[in-house]
Amino acid sequence: MSARTLPLLFLNLGGEMLYILDQRLRAQSIPGEKARKDEWTDVDRKRVMNDIITTMFNKKFMEELFKPQELYSKKALRTVYDRLAHASIMRLNQASMDKLYDLMTMAFKYQVLLCPRPKDILLVTFNHLDAIKDFICDSPGILNQVDETFRQLIEVSIFLKDKVQNSNGRFVLPTSGPVPWGTEVPGLIRMFNRNGDEVKRAEFTTGGNYVTPQREGSFELYGDRVLKLGTNMYSVSRPAETHTSGSSKTLASSTKENIVPNPLAKEELNFLARLLGGLEIKKPGGSETGFRLNLFTTDEEEEYA
Repeated sequence: MSARTLPLLFLNLGGEMLYILDQRLRAQSIPGEKARKDEWTDVDRKRVMNDIITTMFNKKFMEELFKPQELYSKKALRTVYDRLAHASIMRLNQASMDKLYDLMTMAFKYQVLLCPRPKDILLVTFNHLDAIKDFICDSPGILNQVDETFRQLIEVSIFLKDKVQNSNGRFVLPTSGPVPWGTEVPGLIRMFNRNGDEVKRAEFTTGGNYVTPQREGSFELYGDRVLKLGTNMYSVSRPAETHTSGSSKTLASSTKENIVPNPLAKEELNFLARLLGGLEIKKPGGSETGFRLNLFTTDEEEEYA
């Protein structure tokens, strides 16, 4: 396993988490003048997003994250996102956190599977960072934190819901579309002799509609990534979801594995101490009340999960 994979994994999963939280917070927001004290407003949404992004791109946090290191266990990584999601006034119960993490990992797995070439994972990451910068465009201080991470990512790189999933959990991978930058559309076999001279050609049917990409995605601080994987799919208006008696299984983890981290796991605790030791996790205090975010459509679904 690469010793420089952790920043890519963390930033892409974190970007997906922010997409989902933003979408759900917008869906549950009440106009400020009509909201009760215990209801979400758009001001609360922006505050939550700013707080989480500030924590996520904390300078000390990023310095530790970008140090060459092996990936850690699923439980340790899950703990990072548990703490990150609660770095503001927002509170998620266990069922909603489970669903949030499932959606994050499923989306990123899909994006990795569809990357035409390994280098394009960087473009996926840049798409997430571009969207994150849009979330905090009115906060120059936080924006600088994200840009600094972007520059670190470029240095690391030197070393370096539309019928996409079946009911059994397998992704539907397209057999058409652009081929990786710098390669040719399949359909032609060239045969060469021992001197390297082409002596024969044969064509074959690919079964797909492949095209040559018009240009390569930009790896600059600002630019057209070309690749759409990693952009915010929740920002697109979609038809209301329909639920069947069997669909509840997708709302929570399909396995019964206990995902609560083992507090006695020394290696995981050392990892979390290094990564999160310098961060202040904000908790409701005094007269301020924490807000509860529900990732399920109804309270009945959440109780079922």
